[in-house]
Amino acid sequence: MKDSDSPDLKIAILIDADNVPHRVVKEMMEEIAKYGTLTTRRIYGDWTNTRATGWKKVLLEHAITPIQQYSYTTGKNATDSAMIIDAMDILYSGKVDGFCIVSSDSDFTRLATRLRESGMRVIGMGEKKTPNPFIVACDRFIFLEILQKEAEPEVETKGGRTTTKPKKEPQPNVPKDIQKLIALTIDDISDEEGWAFLGEVGTLILKKQPQFDPRNYGFDKLTPLLKSLTNLVEIDVRDPDGKGRYKHVYARLKRKRS
Repeated sequence: MKDSDSPDLKIAILIDADNVPHRVVKEMMEEIAKYGTLTTRRIYGDWTNTRATGWKKVLLEHAITPIQQYSYTTGKNATDSAMIIDAMDILYSGKVDGFCIVSSDSDFTRLATRLRESGMRVIGMGEKKTPNPFIVACDRFIFLEILQKEAEPEVETKGGRTTTKPKKEPQPNVPKDIQKLIALTIDDISDEEGWAFLGEVGTLILKKQPQFDPRNYGFDKLTPLLKSLTNLVEIDVRDPDGKGRYKHVYARLKRKRS
């Protein structure tokens, strides 16, 4: 079994088409590529439904295999069962190191838990309406709204001319509960002088809250988020070898200063 943070992880991505807008698939695939190589790409839905017409180009561009699931009865989703069965088949094939389950449906909570019990890295993606049990059952959960904000600006045609809508930059805002989570995490792993290595801070925060992502609060990375908390945290950038080839970032709670 490879390290869970290894970029060489072989990942199977299983997408519930009923819960994902096709316009965000490009950003979604780029996001999951940060965690490993996508060896299996499947999307499940009723492709005879007219709502699925926007998917064809997207699936071809990203080599995603569509799996047909007819809607036999109203209100009952056959897609869930198909995804769960295929996930278990892929698990027992022994050809992947992790899974990405894309859905906002709590029905996949037990599947995520079962895959993790088998040593799989499980990344979830879904909308912010996703029930918390499914979110915490994953190693990491990424909200699709974040990826939609990173998508190309919409293009609209007016009077035969094409104009591009400017992106609306999110306003940085770190809620009090997230500040408390950060403070407790730094305190948990700090050394005798109160300093905590930022890489370890980020890892522990994700273990506590898989849905944590600096982009949720208007920041690209954890470091600028912490730098914005001037009343709570101080940052120290260190040069381990004295040659400036790479930097180590440490954080300390200001109340810890002696």
